[in-house]
Amino acid sequence: MKVFGICGSPRANTTEYVIKNALYKLEENGFDIELFSCVGKMIKPCMHCDYCLKNQKCIIDDDMADVYKNLQEADGIILATPVQSGGISSNLAAIMDRTRALEAVDYNLLRGKIGMSIAVGGDRTGGADFAHLKNITYFMIHGIIPVSGGPFGSNLGASFWSKDSLEDIKNDDYGMESLNRTLFEFENFLKKYI
Repeated sequence: MKVFGICGSPRANTTEYVIKNALYKLEENGFDIELFSCVGKMIKPCMHCDYCLKNQKCIIDDDMADVYKNLQEADGIILATPVQSGGISSNLAAIMDRTRALEAVDYNLLRGKIGMSIAVGGDRTGGADFAHLKNITYFMIHGIIPVSGGPFGSNLGASFWSKDSLEDIKNDDYGMESLNRTLFEFENFLKKYI
């Protein structure tokens, strides 16, 4: 089974550290993994021009081609975002919006895949829940089954407090517990439903 992780951070720092950690754990458990990082990538915003509805492809030619390919091949999808302005990053929002072109080719392409959310905030209460809810809403709109870590500290997904420092996120034991709980449920769903 293949898991595709998308890191919505424009920097190779805390959010990328967390999603790489998650993907490595999945790889150790036998999953094929692929990571798309927004660092250095060009993802233009969707123009909602409907070109994709008529032509079964996006009119914009940029780094989304890699995302399209991996979304099609994936059984599981992990969306990781830094919390920005109380929600997801603009990079991840653009990727979500551009998925419309992929489903113009096949409306059911993402249905039945398993989805997991990771949010990395500069402080503990800075909007991680809103970021998770946006990721979960994206999953639901596209027929992806959202998975949380359960009702004991990972209600919507894995949440980290980075304090805007790579060293601090490495010491966020509570965040790592939330990641491990969420990964446990994510793996269970993949094995049961895929």
